[in-house]
Amino acid sequence: MSRLHVETHLMSRIGWLRAAVLGANDGIISTASLILGVASAASAPGQALIAGVAGLVAGSMSMAAGEYVSVSSQSDTERADLARESKELASDPGAETEELAQVYATRGVDIDLARKVAGQLMKKDALGIHAREELGISEITTARPIQAALTSAASFAVGAAGPLALVILSPASVLLYVEAAGSLVLLAILGMIGAKVGGAGLLVPTVRVTFWGALAMAITTGIGALFGKVV
Repeated sequence: MSRLHVETHLMSRIGWLRAAVLGANDGIISTASLILGVASAASAPGQALIAGVAGLVAGSMSMAAGEYVSVSSQSDTERADLARESKELASDPGAETEELAQVYATRGVDIDLARKVAGQLMKKDALGIHAREELGISEITTARPIQAALTSAASFAVGAAGPLALVILSPASVLLYVEAAGSLVLLAILGMIGAKVGGAGLLVPTVRVTFWGALAMAITTGIGALFGKVV
Protein backbone atom coordinates (compact mmCIF):
# COMPACT_ATOMS: atom_id res chain seq x y z
CA MET A 1 0.00 0.00 0.00
CA SER A 2 1.50 3.33 -1.09
CA ARG A 3 1.93 6.09 1.45
CA LEU A 4 0.62 9.59 0.80
CA HIS A 5 3.54 11.90 -0.03
CA VAL A 6 3.05 15.18 1.82
CA GLU A 7 5.12 18.22 0.92
CA THR A 8 5.34 21.53 2.73
CA HIS A 9 6.21 24.56 0.64
CA LEU A 10 6.87 28.12 1.79
CA MET A 11 5.57 30.06 -1.23
CA SER A 12 2.26 30.67 0.57
CA ARG A 13 4.15 32.96 2.95
CA ILE A 14 5.72 35.14 0.29
CA GLY A 15 3.12 37.94 0.35
CA TRP A 16 2.98 38.72 4.05
CA LEU A 17 6.61 37.72 4.65
CA ARG A 18 7.91 40.26 2.14
CA ALA A 19 5.79 43.04 3.64
CA ALA A 20 6.69 42.08 7.23
CA VAL A 21 10.45 41.87 6.65
CA LEU A 22 10.45 45.10 4.62
CA GLY A 23 8.43 46.93 7.26
CA ALA A 24 10.48 45.78 10.24
CA ASN A 25 13.76 46.37 8.44
CA ASP A 26 12.70 49.88 7.44
CA GLY A 27 11.43 50.53 10.96
CA ILE A 28 14.76 49.66 12.56
CA ILE A 29 16.97 51.40 10.00
CA SER A 30 15.02 54.61 9.52
CA THR A 31 14.24 55.13 13.20
CA ALA A 32 17.75 54.30 14.37
CA SER A 33 19.24 56.50 11.65
CA LEU A 34 16.95 59.37 12.61
CA ILE A 35 17.85 59.03 16.29
CA LEU A 36 21.56 58.80 15.56
CA GLY A 37 21.41 61.80 13.25
CA VAL A 38 19.69 63.95 15.86
CA ALA A 39 21.86 62.67 18.71
CA SER A 40 25.10 63.20 16.79
CA ALA A 41 24.16 66.84 16.28
CA ALA A 42 24.74 67.26 20.07
CA SER A 43 21.02 67.37 20.78
CA ALA A 44 19.58 66.34 24.12
CA PRO A 45 18.44 62.69 24.47
CA GLY A 46 14.86 63.92 24.83
CA GLN A 47 15.01 65.47 21.38
CA ALA A 48 16.32 62.25 19.90
CA LEU A 49 13.46 60.35 21.53
CA ILE A 50 10.86 62.78 20.17
CA ALA A 51 12.38 62.48 16.72
CA GLY A 52 12.24 58.69 17.00
CA VAL A 53 8.58 58.68 18.05
CA ALA A 54 7.70 61.01 15.19
CA GLY A 55 9.60 58.74 12.83
CA LEU A 56 7.70 55.69 14.09
CA VAL A 57 4.28 57.25 13.53
CA ALA A 58 5.12 58.86 10.20
CA GLY A 59 6.94 55.76 8.95
CA SER A 60 4.09 53.40 9.85
CA MET A 61 1.57 55.55 8.02
CA SER A 62 3.88 55.95 5.05
CA MET A 63 4.53 52.22 4.81
CA ALA A 64 0.80 51.45 4.99
CA ALA A 65 -0.08 54.00 2.33
CA GLY A 66 2.80 53.04 0.07
CA GLU A 67 2.10 49.32 0.25
CA TYR A 68 -1.63 49.82 -0.28
CA VAL A 69 -1.12 51.99 -3.36
CA SER A 70 1.59 49.73 -4.80
CA VAL A 71 -0.23 46.44 -4.27
CA SER A 72 -3.54 47.99 -5.38
CA SER A 73 -1.90 48.86 -8.69
CA GLN A 74 -0.85 45.23 -9.04
CA SER A 75 -4.37 44.13 -8.17
CA ASP A 76 -5.86 46.49 -10.78
CA THR A 77 -3.56 45.03 -13.42
CA GLU A 78 -4.51 41.48 -12.45
CA ARG A 79 -8.23 42.28 -12.68
CA ALA A 80 -7.78 43.95 -16.08
CA ASP A 81 -5.86 40.94 -17.40
CA LEU A 82 -8.50 38.54 -16.08
CA ALA A 83 -11.30 40.57 -17.64
CA ARG A 84 -9.48 40.58 -21.00
CA GLU A 85 -8.85 36.84 -20.76
CA SER A 86 -12.49 36.20 -19.91
CA LYS A 87 -13.60 38.03 -23.07
CA GLU A 88 -11.16 36.05 -25.19
CA LEU A 89 -12.42 32.77 -23.74
CA ALA A 90 -15.99 33.75 -24.51
CA SER A 91 -15.27 34.93 -28.06
CA ASP A 92 -12.89 32.17 -29.23
CA PRO A 93 -12.66 29.20 -26.83
CA GLY A 94 -11.06 27.00 -29.48
CA ALA A 95 -8.09 29.29 -29.92
CA GLU A 96 -7.70 29.59 -26.17
CA THR A 97 -7.73 25.82 -25.79
CA GLU A 98 -5.01 25.51 -28.43
CA GLU A 99 -3.02 28.25 -26.72
CA LEU A 100 -3.16 26.33 -23.45
CA ALA A 101 -2.16 23.12 -25.22
CA GLN A 102 0.87 24.85 -26.71
CA VAL A 103 1.91 25.97 -23.23
CA TYR A 104 2.01 22.35 -22.10
CA ALA A 105 3.70 21.26 -25.31
CA THR A 106 6.57 23.70 -24.75
CA ARG A 107 7.07 22.04 -21.36
CA GLY A 108 7.59 18.65 -22.95
CA VAL A 109 4.09 17.17 -23.13
CA ASP A 110 3.16 15.39 -26.35
CA ILE A 111 0.98 17.76 -28.40
CA ASP A 112 -1.95 15.32 -28.71
CA LEU A 113 -1.93 14.68 -24.98
CA ALA A 114 -1.49 18.41 -24.33
CA ARG A 115 -4.62 19.18 -26.35
CA LYS A 116 -6.56 16.51 -24.50
CA VAL A 117 -5.46 17.83 -21.09
CA ALA A 118 -6.15 21.42 -22.11
CA GLY A 119 -9.66 20.50 -23.23
CA GLN A 120 -10.44 18.72 -19.97
CA LEU A 121 -9.10 21.55 -17.84
CA MET A 122 -11.00 24.16 -19.86
CA LYS A 123 -14.27 22.35 -19.12
CA LYS A 124 -13.66 22.53 -15.37
CA ASP A 125 -12.33 26.09 -14.89
CA ALA A 126 -11.27 27.81 -18.09
CA LEU A 127 -10.49 31.22 -16.61
CA GLY A 128 -8.72 29.77 -13.58
CA ILE A 129 -6.39 27.57 -15.61
CA HIS A 130 -5.55 30.38 -18.04
CA ALA A 131 -4.91 32.73 -15.12
CA ARG A 132 -2.38 30.29 -13.68
CA GLU A 133 -0.72 29.02 -16.85
CA GLU A 134 -0.84 32.09 -19.10
CA LEU A 135 -0.89 35.06 -16.71
CA GLY A 136 0.92 33.58 -13.71
CA ILE A 137 -1.89 34.55 -11.33
CA SER A 138 -2.71 32.09 -8.55
CA GLU A 139 -4.18 32.08 -5.06
CA ILE A 140 -0.68 32.25 -3.58
CA THR A 141 0.63 35.16 -5.63
CA THR A 142 -2.52 37.27 -6.02
CA ALA A 143 -2.28 40.84 -4.75
CA ARG A 144 -3.85 41.64 -1.35
CA PRO A 145 -3.56 45.42 -0.75
CA ILE A 146 -5.14 45.60 2.71
CA GLN A 147 -3.11 42.67 4.05
CA ALA A 148 0.10 44.18 2.71
CA ALA A 149 -0.70 47.64 4.13
CA LEU A 150 -1.57 46.40 7.63
CA THR A 151 1.39 44.02 7.73
CA SER A 152 3.83 46.75 6.68
CA ALA A 153 2.49 49.31 9.15
CA ALA A 154 2.49 46.90 12.08
CA SER A 155 5.92 45.47 11.29
CA PHE A 156 7.39 48.97 10.87
CA ALA A 157 6.07 49.95 14.30
CA VAL A 158 7.48 46.78 15.84
CA GLY A 159 10.85 47.36 14.21
CA ALA A 160 10.96 51.03 15.22
CA ALA A 161 10.12 50.17 18.82
CA GLY A 162 13.56 48.59 19.28
CA PRO A 163 15.64 51.72 18.57
CA LEU A 164 13.22 53.78 20.68
CA ALA A 165 13.67 51.42 23.62
CA LEU A 166 17.43 51.79 23.29
CA VAL A 167 17.12 55.57 23.62
CA ILE A 168 15.08 55.23 26.80
CA LEU A 169 17.40 52.64 28.38
CA SER A 170 20.74 54.12 27.32
CA PRO A 171 22.71 56.65 29.42
CA ALA A 172 23.09 59.96 27.57
CA SER A 173 26.89 59.68 27.55
CA VAL A 174 26.92 56.49 25.49
CA LEU A 175 23.67 56.94 23.58
CA LEU A 176 25.29 56.90 20.14
CA TYR A 177 27.23 53.69 20.80
CA VAL A 178 24.35 51.82 22.42
CA GLU A 179 21.90 52.91 19.73
CA ALA A 180 24.20 51.91 16.86
CA ALA A 181 25.31 48.58 18.31
CA GLY A 182 21.86 47.63 19.56
CA SER A 183 20.19 48.47 16.25
CA LEU A 184 22.72 46.35 14.36
CA VAL A 185 21.98 43.44 16.66
CA LEU A 186 18.25 43.93 16.03
CA LEU A 187 18.88 43.96 12.27
CA ALA A 188 20.92 40.76 12.49
CA ILE A 189 18.13 39.08 14.45
CA LEU A 190 15.58 40.27 11.88
CA GLY A 191 17.70 38.87 9.07
CA MET A 192 17.90 35.49 10.78
CA ILE A 193 14.16 35.41 11.50
CA GLY A 194 13.29 36.31 7.92
CA ALA A 195 15.65 33.68 6.57
CA LYS A 196 14.34 31.03 8.96
CA VAL A 197 10.68 31.71 8.17
CA GLY A 198 11.43 31.80 4.45
CA GLY A 199 13.43 28.58 4.58
CA ALA A 200 16.68 30.17 3.35
CA GLY A 201 20.20 29.97 4.75
CA LEU A 202 20.96 32.25 7.69
CA LEU A 203 24.31 33.80 6.78
CA VAL A 204 23.66 35.74 3.56
CA PRO A 205 20.33 37.37 4.57
CA THR A 206 21.75 38.33 7.96
CA VAL A 207 24.90 39.90 6.52
CA ARG A 208 22.89 41.68 3.81
CA VAL A 209 20.44 43.28 6.24
CA THR A 210 23.15 44.25 8.73
CA PHE A 211 25.49 45.74 6.11
CA TRP A 212 22.93 48.06 4.54
CA GLY A 213 21.61 49.08 7.95
CA ALA A 214 25.11 49.93 9.14
CA LEU A 215 25.76 51.97 6.00
CA ALA A 216 22.53 53.96 6.39
CA MET A 217 23.19 54.67 10.06
CA ALA A 218 26.81 55.67 9.42
CA ILE A 219 25.85 58.16 6.71
CA THR A 220 23.06 59.69 8.80
CA THR A 221 25.27 59.96 11.86
CA GLY A 222 27.96 61.68 9.82
CA ILE A 223 25.50 64.17 8.36
CA GLY A 224 24.07 64.90 11.81
CA ALA A 225 27.52 65.51 13.24
CA LEU A 226 28.45 67.78 10.32
CA PHE A 227 25.34 69.91 10.61
CA GLY A 228 25.65 69.98 14.38
CA LYS A 229 29.03 71.64 14.05
CA VAL A 230 27.86 74.08 11.40
CA VAL A 231 24.74 75.10 13.24
